[in-house]
Amino acid sequence: MGKIINSSFQPSWWLRSPHFQTIWPSLFRKQADFTPEWERVELDDGDFMDLAWHRRQEADAPIVLIIHGLEGSLESHYANTMLAALHKAGFSSAVLHLRGRGREPNRLPQSYHSGATDDLRLILNHLEQQQQIPKAVIGVSLGGNLLLKYLGEEGGNCPLTTAIAVSVPFQLRACSQRLGKGFAKIYGQYLLRKLHESYHKKFSKVTSPLTIDLKNIKTLWQFDDAITAPLHGFKDAKDYYQQCSSAQFLPKITTPTLIIHSQDDPFMTPEIVPTEKHMSEQVTLELTQHGGHVGFIEGYSDGALKYWLEQRVVSHLQEQLT
Repeated sequence: MGKIINSSFQPSWWLRSPHFQTIWPSLFRKQADFTPEWERVELDDGDFMDLAWHRRQEADAPIVLIIHGLEGSLESHYANTMLAALHKAGFSSAVLHLRGRGREPNRLPQSYHSGATDDLRLILNHLEQQQQIPKAVIGVSLGGNLLLKYLGEEGGNCPLTTAIAVSVPFQLRACSQRLGKGFAKIYGQYLLRKLHESYHKKFSKVTSPLTIDLKNIKTLWQFDDAITAPLHGFKDAKDYYQQCSSAQFLPKITTPTLIIHSQDDPFMTPEIVPTEKHMSEQVTLELTQHGGHVGFIEGYSDGALKYWLEQRVVSHLQEQLT
């Protein structure tokens, strides 16, 4: 049985809106000022994935890997600034850009998805061969779902010391439905436009194996049903969601894992949040009352907005790794 704790996170009164918490960082947060070191990992199947590093000079600095969310990258507000915070705290870290999310479209028809754990294994194996073994992985949103699925699949064979998952869509079907209704539909349509752009960019130069008209795909569910599922070996969206939802893998996790989740996350409903009996004893779910989707902004401090998530992640990693 896992553990659920109430978080100490408290935003200023004027920052309590989940939509403000969700939208503000993407629109107004400044990128951290550093030059990443890019590494292209060539795969045996002819494809590639990219890593964006922010390394410490110390050879023994613990390594942390970050997995982005849907249509995410180093440029995502949580990724760039998390690398900077980790570097300041003494960690070397990298953002793993899954297939299709690197600096150019990937070569194969397949891309990334919420359950692409084999690709995480490929990267971890590559880093092990390079003697750059990560001690921890942080997964955000879709990346958090992928990470939890991986941890459950690996069980006692997981090479990580600890893991952190943030704003996880534990039940993909329910989250997809949520993003098609009410105010949340605005987020769903934004993500759908990004997916359309990526699909068009990739298949404008090479022939798609699918016969589809993007104009007819008007929801995330339809995109997953017509594109994500067939490209990655699933029967349909329902099959994809069922096989890849991370909730079912939580009882099998043996790696100390922290999940950070806001009860007002507009991408999902409170009903999808797992209970203690549906998690292994190695899983701690830290629930905040506010925070939106990957927001967690506290308020102003010394003339600047204070972002709690990075502090909490660094604190956990320092406890576990140093």
